[in-house]
Amino acid sequence: MDIAETTGTEIHPQAIVHDSAQLDEGVRVGPWALVGPDVKVGAGTIIGPGALVERDTTVGRDCRIHKGAVLGTDPQDLKFEGERTELVVGDRTVIREYATLNRGTSASGRTVVGSDCLLMAYTHVAHDCVLGDHVILSNAVNMAGHVTLEDWVIVGGVTPIHQFVRVGTHAFVGGGSRISQDVPPFCRVAGSPPKLYGLNSVGLERRGFNSETRALLKRVYRILFQSNLNVSQGVARAREEVEAVPEVAHFLDFIEDSERGITIG
Repeated sequence: MDIAETTGTEIHPQAIVHDSAQLDEGVRVGPWALVGPDVKVGAGTIIGPGALVERDTTVGRDCRIHKGAVLGTDPQDLKFEGERTELVVGDRTVIREYATLNRGTSASGRTVVGSDCLLMAYTHVAHDCVLGDHVILSNAVNMAGHVTLEDWVIVGGVTPIHQFVRVGTHAFVGGGSRISQDVPPFCRVAGSPPKLYGLNSVGLERRGFNSETRALLKRVYRILFQSNLNVSQGVARAREEVEAVPEVAHFLDFIEDSERGITIG
């Protein structure tokens, strides 16, 4: 492949890179890719053939943007009036074919995708969404605006997520689900309408949670979702009876802070 080399980067002759774009050492831009104004790309990142990074986007180090992916386009929001906003992608994140990631709106100013994420083909990350680190979105996950996915979330394929929904850390969402309310951290949810299916025990064990912490989270789960208490009563009971290790505290804080309600099923 005939590659034009510039300050350690490799830009294919058939790629278009705007004069204001900043490409760090080792960046590779494939044929027919377009990199627009005020884009910053970290060292070692590869932008594949036909990919578009439209504008006002920062991509971290050692990312992989595959063929036809579209980053940094205008938000699909009728309230958007052309204000300056951005898309930020962390380090070592992989964005597969034809995924689409929009910039933010004036509501928050940015859309954020963390580090070490995998966004599979045809996923959509809408305006003002925030994805933590180590998030996996399977094929054709479609997120509306203002969605928050905390660290280590996994979402199965062909799943729509309603605007303003939060999915808590280490949660697992089964494929083909329809998520319209918050998904509690450390839990498994699946279905349309979705239902809770217990703790994400396998995921927690794989990620090094010790048996004591897993047992405490299981006690919280049982109090919240397998007793005759309502959610607020369950939170109060769990705070009284379960040791407030950081994971337990986050579990209960997440429930209390929910504005859309919690997926229970």
